[in-house]
Amino acid sequence: MNKAEDIILFSFLLQGVCFGDSSISLPEKIEALSGSCVIINCTFEIPKDKVKHLTESATGLWLKDGTDKPEVFNSKYPKPNHFKGEITGKLHEKNCTTIFYNISSNHNGKYYFRIESGDLKQTYTGKTSTVNVIESPPKPTVKLYKDPDQEEVLEGSSVRLRCSAETLCSSPPPTLTWSFTPRIPLSESSRQQELLISDLNFTATHRHHRVTFTCTITYQLQDKNKTAQDNITLHVQYAPKISPSSGCYRTDVTVCFCEVDGNPPPELEWLLSGRPVSNSSNTSISEERLNSTGLRSSITLHQSLTHTSSLQCVGNNTRGTARKLLQLPPPLTSLNLSSVMTGVAVAAVLVIVFCAITCVCVRLSTKLKAQNEAADTYASLQLSAPPSEYETLNIKRGGDTL
Repeated sequence: MNKAEDIILFSFLLQGVCFGDSSISLPEKIEALSGSCVIINCTFEIPKDKVKHLTESATGLWLKDGTDKPEVFNSKYPKPNHFKGEITGKLHEKNCTTIFYNISSNHNGKYYFRIESGDLKQTYTGKTSTVNVIESPPKPTVKLYKDPDQEEVLEGSSVRLRCSAETLCSSPPPTLTWSFTPRIPLSESSRQQELLISDLNFTATHRHHRVTFTCTITYQLQDKNKTAQDNITLHVQYAPKISPSSGCYRTDVTVCFCEVDGNPPPELEWLLSGRPVSNSSNTSISEERLNSTGLRSSITLHQSLTHTSSLQCVGNNTRGTARKLLQLPPPLTSLNLSSVMTGVAVAAVLVIVFCAITCVCVRLSTKLKAQNEAADTYASLQLSAPPSEYETLNIKRGGDTL
């Protein structure tokens, strides 16, 4: 051991003798959200012979490394260039917990504490607390809790989604919210010291398959809100479900279609009179995938197969089976065709007769209107004509006689 090492070791030993049981407890690293606040949890010890000097009038100071003026806070004599804050702990009880407000990038750095009370003046340079200012809050974490006996989430099983987030200093405190469809009643949030937790408890159904559940933590700051999100997409396994719209229609042949949905993706089978059907000269089957869980199949049947047959579509996957009996439309017989043609002919005749009667009525109405107009014109001419010479002479003679 050389002399330099001896001097360093002696200095540490001397410091221990001078300060006795002096120590301080600080968090090594703290994250603070810009625009919010930061809390430095702090407790300290002093030598026993100095305890008598520690009174309620004690002053707490915070010093910051890397600055020209290391003092950034004084609980008794604040200065304009000091950080805004307060010591929430009781110094005479050796609690130096402090909160700083209006956090900005200027608050980045290492902090160490100093206590002053009468003859007690001590700076705890041996341990510092580093504050790291961030612009966005940390993301919450969403986890799925399911039946441990199940490898996958099954329809009908109980599911819990938990959102947890480390909380930073904020007033009001941050909140957790869920967004998803369909709606599920939200369990109450709980706070465990610096951890905020929100649970969703529900019974899984096929409607929850591929639904994305998003959890958002929100900090309400003075100028604006700051948020962070995490999400999880739920995958639910369920037995096939056949669409109620599945059915049949008839042209010159009978065509039936069936839509089935399930996870894992189901297979679809046709049963004619209880027997599986495949492509043949009398039947034609086609399929198309609607999406990752949906399948549509159609079958074309020759008329000879629809007299006494029953038709079923059957969907299968590892979670179960679904069946639907389809109602086959009655075949078009020669009698039915003759009746249809007769009905069409009768309807056509009725339409023609109606049109003819309408035309006759219109023509008669027009003719009567014309005759009435001619009669009115003749009467008008008779009333407006001047008297004849014969009538004039007769009138005069009558006057002479008198």
